Amino acid sequence: MITIIDLNIGNIGSVVNMIKHVGGICKVSSDPSEIKKASKLILPGVGSFDRAMKQLREKQLEDIIVEKAKIQKTPLLGICLGMQLLTNSSEEGEEKGLGLINAETLSFKKAFDEKEIMERIPHMAWNDIRVEQENDLTKNLMESSRFYFVHSYYVKCSIKKNCLMTSNYGFDFASAIVKNNIYGVQFHPEKSHKYGKKLISNFVKL
Repeated sequence: MITIIDLNIGNIGSVVNMIKHVGGICKVSSDPSEIKKASKLILPGVGSFDRAMKQLREKQLEDIIVEKAKIQKTPLLGICLGMQLLTNSSEEGEEKGLGLINAETLSFKKAFDEKEIMERIPHMAWNDIRVEQENDLTKNLMESSRFYFVHSYYVKCSIKKNCLMTSNYGFDFASAIVKNNIYGVQFHPEKSHKYGKKLISNFVKL
């Protein structure tokens, strides 16, 4: 059973529909006892990094997610803000992240100002991805795969092997990250038509 962690900060309905469309079975919950029983976890989200981390702690989910992912090796997929929550911290706020992947969440605006790059923020568009390593999550993804992005912050991995996909918006950034059973995607697969369908199908089959 895939459990989608409900923090009331994302369009979870679209994720549920995509999972069902590819033949997966899922439930939506913020109940710690339900999340402890999950065979797979999805952490979706949009909005504020600090607000999301505070929600995880208030709901007593932070330690459970870390235990499930690091110790029990439960497959975990973070989507958009959910991917950023897997990192150590974010320039958007002051809260510590889950620290499941050694990476930082950084500001496009700050980077663009330093590099004098003239791009709109947020990055809100369809964009290409480049698969950096073979992985079960990227299995049989077409080279021309495109995904839908909406974000003002990007992830930079400290260790190259944790970068699963890259995209370019002013410069190359990690559009997907991985560490063993832990995955994150910056884009919205649930809004990315056939490309997102393939990726979610791969996750369901893990």
